[in-house]
Amino acid sequence: MAFQNRLSKNLKMIFSMAKRVPVIPIFVLIAAFTFAIFAPWIAPFQPRLGNLSERLVPPFWMEGGNSLHLLGTDYLGRDILSRVIYGARVSLTVALLAVFSAGTMGTIIGLVSGYYGGFVDILLMRFADITLSIPMMLLAIILVAALGVSFTNVIVVIVFLLWPYYARQIRGETLSIKERDFVALARVAGCSDYRIIMRHIFPNVVPSLLVLITLQTAFVILLESSLSFLGVGIPPPTPAWGLMVGEGRMYLATAWWLSFWPGIAIIFTVLSMNILGDWLRDWFDPKLKQT
Repeated sequence: MAFQNRLSKNLKMIFSMAKRVPVIPIFVLIAAFTFAIFAPWIAPFQPRLGNLSERLVPPFWMEGGNSLHLLGTDYLGRDILSRVIYGARVSLTVALLAVFSAGTMGTIIGLVSGYYGGFVDILLMRFADITLSIPMMLLAIILVAALGVSFTNVIVVIVFLLWPYYARQIRGETLSIKERDFVALARVAGCSDYRIIMRHIFPNVVPSLLVLITLQTAFVILLESSLSFLGVGIPPPTPAWGLMVGEGRMYLATAWWLSFWPGIAIIFTVLSMNILGDWLRDWFDPKLKQT
């Protein structure tokens, strides 16, 4: 009887947790990452190869469409579905590399600045303030124009723009955590600064860091898409979502599907990332757990 009661209680907890988990956004993100990883095996055509005899073929359900090109073709006869699938690889790779690099750089700066304070803190935070004070899109366009349009330069520019957000967030939490009793006890026990930062402070900022990474990943996808749309992001003929939207804007009146499908991919991926980030924030917040 006691075993049945515990089993029933555990099942209720699992079902209650399942109701709060954002199932649809997680499914969308799993699909996006699956497309990104297995694009060469999933995509029906090569994304850069076109056939001018099949240019501007509409989606299969429209008059003139066919089952070979389910979402239609572009102005060079390239398969839209294949380009959207490969576009997931490009956009997610840029987002993950940029967020990982900016997160690592910003976290280290935030930990050092918050823990040591003084002149180091002032110098690093004023530099972060200067970076944050400049309009992001304007600064991104200037930097890409100066460095040149390439996959690597887009990531470098995004890292330069994002690290202050991580640095300020981690610094603020470090200032609070370093005043707690367990940190004082670690100092009394003779722990080095490195050990205190890595063993006592850093684990306590990880929840906020994970939430910020999730939200910033969505933001980077939007930023990279905007830069590619403006022609200063991923260079053609690479199948990036923003670039595909930009290339299709001249054909909106006659071939709406060129911009529509990559735009839908951007919307669903970014929305799913934001919903997942909000859920993680609520999950890690002890006050919300008690309600």
